[in-house]
Amino acid sequence: MRNLFRSPKNFLLLIICFLFVGWTMPDKKDKKDFYQVVIYNLKSETQVAAVDLFLKDTYLPAVHRAGIKNIGVFKPIANDTVEVKKIYVFMPFTSLQQWQKLADILEKDVTYQTASKTFANAAANKKPYERVESILLEAFPMLKQMVLPNLKNPLTQRVYELRSYESPTAHLHKLKVKMFNEGGEIALFNTLGFNAVFYSRVLSGSKMPNLMYMTTFENMEDRKAHWESFVNSAEWKRLSTLPEYENDVSISRNEMVLMHPAAYSDF
Repeated sequence: MRNLFRSPKNFLLLIICFLFVGWTMPDKKDKKDFYQVVIYNLKSETQVAAVDLFLKDTYLPAVHRAGIKNIGVFKPIANDTVEVKKIYVFMPFTSLQQWQKLADILEKDVTYQTASKTFANAAANKKPYERVESILLEAFPMLKQMVLPNLKNPLTQRVYELRSYESPTAHLHKLKVKMFNEGGEIALFNTLGFNAVFYSRVLSGSKMPNLMYMTTFENMEDRKAHWESFVNSAEWKRLSTLPEYENDVSISRNEMVLMHPAAYSDF
């Protein structure tokens, strides 16, 4: 190495190599997260308890062992009063490859395979859920990686809001995505402190074309105050009256779910 530095030519080549490596190394800020939202549909408290037990003691520990952190488990606030109860599981991935490999990793995880036998092999008349939905998402350019909410109160008191915006056509979906990113809607959410976890477009799911995002609040009063500040803001009034966005023609269906995190959720 000393001899390399003695030669001006070699030293120059070494500097060029360092600069090239610096320029070509991928920047984490340029990488987008991918997300999976898994929805368990349940019809009884027995099924709710079974899925809770599976997620808490078996699934989340196994996914953590696979190197995936910050898994969110949420229950709609209306769960107690509806016929079909739901549990939402949110998982972030640094790449599609990481998402693809998870099933193989779990297949080879002996601890997971042993612990999940009762849940996976349940009899048809004692099934732990009615059905499972899966949604694959890609992070928006304006928020390429998920963000843990900056909330101070106990986990189970928080209100997490999951919104889904379906569009009537692919063109109008792109227009709505543009409104969030270049249009400034995400910037407004940031200014008003909505504590967004993610913004994303749906790559695969039962409702497409579609985008989904999650914002978080200390409680219901905090949520109400934030949304009032949003709809009353001069920026939203300006943005929503632009010809390309007026009357929200880019949305055919807007679905909103208010949820509390499960006690064993990562955030």
